[in-house]
Amino acid sequence: MYDVAVVGGGVVGAAVALTLVRRGADTVLLEAKEIAAGASGANSGLLHVAFDSPPGELETELILRSAQLRDPVIDALGIPVRRCGALVRDGRGGTFEVADEAVTDPAAYTRALAAAAAACGAEIRTGFRLTDRREVPARVTVNCAGLYADDVARLYGDDSFEIFPRKGEFAVFDGLELDKVLFPAPDPRTRGVLVFPTVDGKVIAGPTAVDQDDKEDWSVRPEAVDEIRRSAAELLPALADAEPIATYAGLRPAGRGCNYVIRRHGDLVNVAAIRSTGLSACHGIAERVAEMLLPGAAERPLPRVATPPGPPWWQR
Repeated sequence: MYDVAVVGGGVVGAAVALTLVRRGADTVLLEAKEIAAGASGANSGLLHVAFDSPPGELETELILRSAQLRDPVIDALGIPVRRCGALVRDGRGGTFEVADEAVTDPAAYTRALAAAAAACGAEIRTGFRLTDRREVPARVTVNCAGLYADDVARLYGDDSFEIFPRKGEFAVFDGLELDKVLFPAPDPRTRGVLVFPTVDGKVIAGPTAVDQDDKEDWSVRPEAVDEIRRSAAELLPALADAEPIATYAGLRPAGRGCNYVIRRHGDLVNVAAIRSTGLSACHGIAERVAEMLLPGAAERPLPRVATPPGPPWWQR
């Protein structure tokens, strides 16, 4: 019997498992597919610094805290990062710079955290789809199941939130020069279509924001490329007639009327409705969960492990 089972092998689950095992908890990470196979492996890869996040929100607090915790992890695990900064439209025809914005490979980031957790003694079980709470070999469960976090919560008698998938489609371009992330003017519902350089020298535009019900529909709509290109060309005119070398879609676990649900329900800790900023906030989230379960416990040093190899996330 483990002390803690973390359900979900995305970036938040991997960060939580790493933090708990570093604090001395006997930890198992349970993932239904493979590490980074879900939303975490198909987002933009932005390491955000919350310049446009509402003050006082839990999401904002955890993004800012994660930014303070992130660099030692990146350095120890050799995670690829491009510290490029950003140029942001302000909605009044002007722009301003955000120096600390960066990009990473989100799948590589997630794999690195899981590998570090394993190096610290956590067990990693993939292909483990939870259908009954009695299957969980631990005293406490941390629910980081992303799109399926509401299903996991219901196994524990908690129906207080609901998750739906918000599809974000992206187009990948080659042969273009870009040295900063380009943000459009902010939108109340979504950040809109961004344009950003990748760690491997490509340029990506996206995401769209299409609400749907099917949690397994990862397809890119036929009209998505034209939608993306039309919006992205306002930021980078060279994209107006550029042809993508690849497209991909990610499903963000959006909450119906809720965001960043981090609370305890008996022997379950829900970490749910964590949208695409989960990559930016994962270390702050992990610290918060660890303080709920192991307050004040000392952390062992980060291991020095190589990021496990894998293709760039946009080639999934």
